[in-house]
Amino acid sequence: MVGFSNVSDGGRTRDRQHTIYIGATPEYGKATFLARLEREIARTKARYPQATHIEIADGAASNWQFLNLHTQEQVLDFYHASGYLGAVAVALYPTHLAQQRHWLQESCHHLKHDPGAATHLYQQMLELSQSSEHSKTIQENLAAAVTYFQNHHHQMDYALCRSRHYPIGSGVTEAACKTVIKQRLCGSGMRWKEKGAAAILSLRALVLTSTRWDQFWNKLNQYGFSIAF
Repeated sequence: MVGFSNVSDGGRTRDRQHTIYIGATPEYGKATFLARLEREIARTKARYPQATHIEIADGAASNWQFLNLHTQEQVLDFYHASGYLGAVAVALYPTHLAQQRHWLQESCHHLKHDPGAATHLYQQMLELSQSSEHSKTIQENLAAAVTYFQNHHHQMDYALCRSRHYPIGSGVTEAACKTVIKQRLCGSGMRWKEKGAAAILSLRALVLTSTRWDQFWNKLNQYGFSIAF
């Protein structure tokens, strides 16, 4: 598991100013990991009390259940949302690849830039799903897209997000999964016990989070480290 708290300047560039990484080994219920993430969120809020707190996540219910408690704005990751439009393109033009690509390109642009686009696309795919002319595979993929947009189209106001200079993609999180965990723990032939993996992930998070490594050692120099005999 990996999490992070991200601070942006809120300007036109939407550049990240600081990222805090947290890595942990899998645990049932994720209570320990979420408690650590909550502490980081609380510290970030205290440091930036006037900031707008935005949640960007995929469709996993557990993400929203946790982050809704700590954020003011909720945004579904654009690339997860747009990924479901491929099933609609196939249902519309099952034998015409060029038309599929054209519709998908136009619809992704519409979704990103036009107010109300998510609701319009949801209604379109809902009507399309009521047809019995499609193959079983197309019907199943289309049904999944309908369900996804039904559950999340209220979190897909990307035109509004862009007008407010909010980020709309969770690519930083996806990249963190690679840089914090996979690059270090998933090498060829590697095997890990939980205790060793947890120690390595803690070190990775310290190294990758700007200023944390020096803060860690300064704290040790100031307070020392207890050793159990």
